[in-house]
Amino acid sequence: MKKLENIEDNIIPISFLAILIFIWELVARLEVVPAYILPCPTRIIKTLFINLPILKEHIIVTLIEALAGFITAIILAIIVSMVMDSIPMVKKAVYPLIVMSQTVPIITIAPLFAIWFGFGYLPKIVIVTLVCFFPITISLLEGLGSVETDLLNLMKSMGASNIQIYKMVKLPGAMPNFFSGLKISGTYAITGATIGEWVGGKNGLGVYMLRAKHSFAIDKVFATIIIITLLSIALLGIIRFIEKKSMPWRYN
Repeated sequence: MKKLENIEDNIIPISFLAILIFIWELVARLEVVPAYILPCPTRIIKTLFINLPILKEHIIVTLIEALAGFITAIILAIIVSMVMDSIPMVKKAVYPLIVMSQTVPIITIAPLFAIWFGFGYLPKIVIVTLVCFFPITISLLEGLGSVETDLLNLMKSMGASNIQIYKMVKLPGAMPNFFSGLKISGTYAITGATIGEWVGGKNGLGVYMLRAKHSFAIDKVFATIIIITLLSIALLGIIRFIEKKSMPWRYN
């Protein structure tokens, strides 16, 4: 029964997407909208495969930036969350600043990073780190704070150190929240790198997209969007795979 439900859950969104693509193709073929504004899906796919050899270099650059920033965000989020959880004064001081940082659109401060760090990998990695840091930190912090008090008191009564409490109780208990934050951030990583490339750079999917836009090659812009979407889905799939391996009891 559960297997049938999973199949149904996959079929319904795929079928709906197929219907939308068919309508899009039909509208474009009938020239309801000019082709230079909305090219048909078949033309976009054709353009994607034709330009794939050129796009490979840009894909690699964007992946390096996204993965480097994502991993950096994970490391920083774990450290900051554990420090805030163990020292309430630090949490009171830092938590509001972290929340306030999300009120500033990343696109508005991205030019500053280009000025400060140049047009290489570093400013894009910083942008991805900032984009991914908040969801992971907040999710992990909530997970660390949701551990049962009785369980913590039991560990303390047995003479467990703070490191042992985190290793045996808090971190395992916070894993569901941690992976929830990872999945949210994973969908932002590729997009964050692309936004960073819009500000300046020589290579990357964002740079390629801007060049295509300036050339009014809308089919190439859509092809780039497809690649960004597929990369984000792939990263999300990897995170889910690691989640299932890390917490098999949740999926049995």
